[in-house]
Amino acid sequence: MAALLGSAGVAWGLPALAEDSGEPTQAQPVLPKESLTIVSATGSHVFSVELAKTPRQQQVGEMFRTQVPADGGMLFPWGVPQQSDMWMENTLVPLDIVFIGPDRRVQAIVENAVPQSLAHISSHGPALATLELAGGVTAKLGIVVGDKVESATLAPPVPVTQPRTEQPTTKTP
Repeated sequence: MAALLGSAGVAWGLPALAEDSGEPTQAQPVLPKESLTIVSATGSHVFSVELAKTPRQQQVGEMFRTQVPADGGMLFPWGVPQQSDMWMENTLVPLDIVFIGPDRRVQAIVENAVPQSLAHISSHGPALATLELAGGVTAKLGIVVGDKVESATLAPPVPVTQPRTEQPTTKTP
């Protein structure tokens, strides 16, 4: 299935690169991490999330892992808001799948996605990113739709401003 790639799988229409072809058969190494905070009515909840940035990292995602730490997870930044469809093929533990909207707020949550399921889990609209957390974490922490998500990866680009240069003045005698 060239159009379907899986993590708690990712569905998209990008062609696979030669070195990225083939079905995943084992967990990927731990990816680079960053801090991500979800600000909810119950407080600020800080997670150390792996960043799945490349197509292959996104395809493999949490597959074959036997645990996700309660304060960990994986962030799938899409770069630009787009439809996000996930699945749980080869994912051995339940996950909470959090879709993050273009406004950097939680737009949808699917709690305790069923391990190994091929059912598509949809953002039902453009998502800036998808966040996978350990199953049950969002309910336990009181994370709900509308909560704010803070992350360096999801921060809006800072506009580049040109330094102001003073015009040379000339004096006439």
